[in-house]
Amino acid sequence: MLYLYKIKQHFSPIAVATSSSLSAGFFYFFTEEERLFRANDRPFNLSYHYADNAIKTSKYNLFTFLPLNLFEQFQRLANAYFLFLMALQVIPQISSLSWFTTAVPLILVLSITAVKDASDDINRHKSDKQVNNRMVKVLIDGELRNEKWLNVQVGDIIKLENNQFVTADLMLLSSSETVCFITLTSIALSGEVRCEPPNNRLDKFKGTLTLDGQTYSLDNDKVLLRGCTLRNTEWCFGLVIFGGPDTKLMQNSGKTTFKRTSIDHLMNVLVLCIFGFLASMCTVLAIGNGIWEVREGSVFTAFLPREPGANAALSSFLSFWSYIIILNTLVPISLYVSVEIIRLGNSFFIDWDRKMYYPKNDTPAQARTTTLNEELGQIKYIFSDKTGTLTQNIMTFNRCSINGKSNSFLLFFLVCFLFSLQKTARVDFSWNQLADPKFTFHDHSLLETVREGNPEAQAFFRLLALCHTVMPEEKKEGELYYQAQSPDEGALVTAARNFGFVFRSRTPETITAMEMGRTVTYELLAVLDFNNVRKRMSVIVRNPEGKLTLYCKGADTIIFERLHPSCNKLKEATIGHLNEYAGDGLRTLALAYKDLDESYMDEWRQRHHEASTAMEGREERLDELYEEIEKDLLLLGATAVEDKLQDGVPQTIEQLAKADIKIWVLTGDKQETAENIGYSCNMLREEMKEIFVVAANTADGVKEELQNARRKMFPEAAEEPSVKKARAGLFWLQKTETVQDEKVDGDYGLVINGHSLAFALEKNLQLELLRTACMCQTVICCRVTPLQKAQVVQLVKKYKQAVTLAIGDGANDVSMIKAAHIGVGISGQEGMQAVLSSDYSFAQFRYLQRLLLVHGRWSYLRMCKFLQYFFYKNFTFTFVHFWYAFFCGFSAQTVYDEWFITLYNMVYTALPVLGMSIFDQDVNDRWSFQYPQLYTPGQLNLYFSKKAFVLCMMHSCYSSLILFFIPWAAMHDTVRDDGKDLADYQSFALLAQTCLLIVMNIQLCLDTYYWTAVNQFFVWGSLAAYFAITFTMYSNGMFLIFTSSFPFIGTARNSLSQPSVWLTIFLTSLLCILPVVASRFLFVQLRPTINDKVRCHMTQTIASLLYTPYSYNFKCWPLLVSSFKEVTIT
Repeated sequence: MLYLYKIKQHFSPIAVATSSSLSAGFFYFFTEEERLFRANDRPFNLSYHYADNAIKTSKYNLFTFLPLNLFEQFQRLANAYFLFLMALQVIPQISSLSWFTTAVPLILVLSITAVKDASDDINRHKSDKQVNNRMVKVLIDGELRNEKWLNVQVGDIIKLENNQFVTADLMLLSSSETVCFITLTSIALSGEVRCEPPNNRLDKFKGTLTLDGQTYSLDNDKVLLRGCTLRNTEWCFGLVIFGGPDTKLMQNSGKTTFKRTSIDHLMNVLVLCIFGFLASMCTVLAIGNGIWEVREGSVFTAFLPREPGANAALSSFLSFWSYIIILNTLVPISLYVSVEIIRLGNSFFIDWDRKMYYPKNDTPAQARTTTLNEELGQIKYIFSDKTGTLTQNIMTFNRCSINGKSNSFLLFFLVCFLFSLQKTARVDFSWNQLADPKFTFHDHSLLETVREGNPEAQAFFRLLALCHTVMPEEKKEGELYYQAQSPDEGALVTAARNFGFVFRSRTPETITAMEMGRTVTYELLAVLDFNNVRKRMSVIVRNPEGKLTLYCKGADTIIFERLHPSCNKLKEATIGHLNEYAGDGLRTLALAYKDLDESYMDEWRQRHHEASTAMEGREERLDELYEEIEKDLLLLGATAVEDKLQDGVPQTIEQLAKADIKIWVLTGDKQETAENIGYSCNMLREEMKEIFVVAANTADGVKEELQNARRKMFPEAAEEPSVKKARAGLFWLQKTETVQDEKVDGDYGLVINGHSLAFALEKNLQLELLRTACMCQTVICCRVTPLQKAQVVQLVKKYKQAVTLAIGDGANDVSMIKAAHIGVGISGQEGMQAVLSSDYSFAQFRYLQRLLLVHGRWSYLRMCKFLQYFFYKNFTFTFVHFWYAFFCGFSAQTVYDEWFITLYNMVYTALPVLGMSIFDQDVNDRWSFQYPQLYTPGQLNLYFSKKAFVLCMMHSCYSSLILFFIPWAAMHDTVRDDGKDLADYQSFALLAQTCLLIVMNIQLCLDTYYWTAVNQFFVWGSLAAYFAITFTMYSNGMFLIFTSSFPFIGTARNSLSQPSVWLTIFLTSLLCILPVVASRFLFVQLRPTINDKVRCHMTQTIASLLYTPYSYNFKCWPLLVSSFKEVTIT
């Protein structure tokens, strides 16, 4: 039988630079149901038209870029709307504005986006070219030739060398680390492969190899995936199964679900409402135009004759479209571009934050997406893995239970302490030349038991040396290095090594170990793999004497279900030890074995071969065989390994709890281990009123336990949950159901295990689970599967309408990370799967508090202030047009100069608001940590909501009334100092737009908490640019060169030289700003927010530093200076 050893340990996954930004996949004209190809037979394989190995992740080429990019951009509602406006502006009967007032901003927005898209696609082209042109050795006509990756075809045999990238999805044929009994010549002449079609399942592969009339099973363990790197192997030969777009890497690199923030959804609704409001305003003005034409229009026909067929109805209709053009600033074209710039800037701050850099692994924090920053300031629920996320995932063998006897170095420590020994003696492993010098153990009795030849103890460590997937590396005699898939396995194999059972080497059919100084080679007959459903692993071996044994290790609950009844007494003793270990926060496994009969094994192997070569129902048939043979096991004992907490985890969880963020831990560990870690992390505390444990084995039992817990926390609560149904989303098409929060007195905790959670997640119990769990401050779910993790997250998302965050470090956390609103990956010992699926990543859990309480809160605050100010300045600008319509006969005349309309959003007000939205801070990071309660307004959407939007509109309406009527009244029948008229349209337009711009800048100054040199430059620079451009455009030279485009000749110098004009500007600004200052002062005095209180306290603290007598001591100046740097200026 051909047995290709599992080689995943040879390879470590690498990140592919373009995998997160691929285009939408590839199209075929046929559906492939089964793949058939022959080794090294290109003519035969090419007849099936399989994809070659070239990849294409770029979206455009030189000819398709412009049409495709424009098509994509005009799919956005705002861009399509402004294109429609530009088309209206070329109709003379409608347009009262020049085409460039809309064209210039639209072209600028389109250009900025196009440049960004082009830059991204150029990088993709470069990456594609670099990957496709890599060289690899291909077996052609009996010799190895160097070929480019893009020329590799399905069925080719290729050679890879150490540290070389895997070219395509390959079936391993042979390697320097394994003994292969099939020559390349026989494969090339007669090898035929049938396998599944291309798919994105990374954990499964089904196929068969037919060779010399024999059929062999192919599964995931015999496949090398593109995107990996060959490690610890000098060379290997592989047969190409899938190439290019068919590889599993590329199949998984399609479009991922695009996550949008709650503010994005709100903005879409508000923009839709703005469209409706704009149509209403234009309708009112169109009706006004019709009424004016009927009542007053006939008076003007003597010198403004109407065209034939024109009447009041037609004039009203045309007026409607004219005002659609004039009032278009209600729908801000630069809004989305500005939002993206702000998000990009805040993402850079996360990437550049040295306080989130982990020097030990040279790992900085990384914002892998730029679209979710403000959502970090609104998190209500955190779902966290335990191992590798809260803990270090660096395992050390700590204790063990063998044949009902517990061996613990802690007990030895206690004895040594009681007898006042000066030094605790470590176990001396010098007798073992292959022992790991870094291994530490203190229980001398265990070593003595093993060396005395105790059969149970030796069988215990023999199992640890044989039942695993570790790969050894021995570059020098006696210097062993183990490459393990998980730290648990590495720790257990290292323990067996030190106690005299040294795993030395393996081939596809043998395992060689050094047992108490004697070399023993076992024949490896089968490996029954571990997975998240089985939760156990077994190997079947034959020792040199011919004895067949199955060794099994796995989760205690799984192993105990499969024990022989004769082990009941030993099981009870072992359970006691396991509970003790778990209570100390240790990770435990149970070990068992079974002697097998030769005849039964022959028959079982035959059935195993048939099942493993089946193309249909292979997994189910193999599971049945595994269940059959893994029963009536004999218990050997249990292991306990220690996984210490990461630094700063308890403090981080305490800070997040103060910010009213609820933390749920979803772990695969047993209940006692999870509870102990919960206490260590300050999630579970002694001062909690009660900690409920749900562990029933039936649906009715789970329901009863959940209800009893709920009734204890809130006796007055109704039996049925209060579910609020509503509609949300664009056009209010999305139906939502929200389970209302129920306040409880005191803090509670909830612990629920995996089998109880399975019942609780059923449709008839999930609301009861959610209702009870949300009353608790902390929830811990034990023994959960990856699917259950995702289901818990989706349950909270669906019924709580709260922002969720999932954080993990391993592949089993990927589903949870993708299900949450925000996914955070920790780059630790479990590889990069979680990081590659995440939105943000860093190296330590403690950095989460800085990500949320500092960057997240600042990003949310900045975005909300930006939106409020942006809508305020645009509404105010537009409302002035609305009031002016009542004084110009609803003729759709603009109140401002056309160039001011063009440059208002793109030049005069763009940079100041961006400066505030990128740099602003209400308080600095130290005060944010000191008062985590500052985070709660974001959870409640207090800074920007529909209510805040309406208040913004009311504020804009008031400001526009002042900005229109004060200049109008001031200039009505006004003359210059020399007696000449000042009250003309051009002077009024200049005065109104100058007042508007000054008021907007003052308002921005009031909204800015934290001033930097950049903010100052943007504010004063925008005002300077306005006056410079205004004097230039209103100059005689511009009029003489472009007479029709610059008609406001001399208006600036004539108007702005009059004291009355500046007095009007001052009065208008004062009336606009005074109510804002007064209202804010009253709110701070009467109804201060948490931000107001903290800022006041901060100001008082700095004032006390300023006026303390010690401030005159030069030694205190560094403290004072650092305090000044942290002051935020209102």
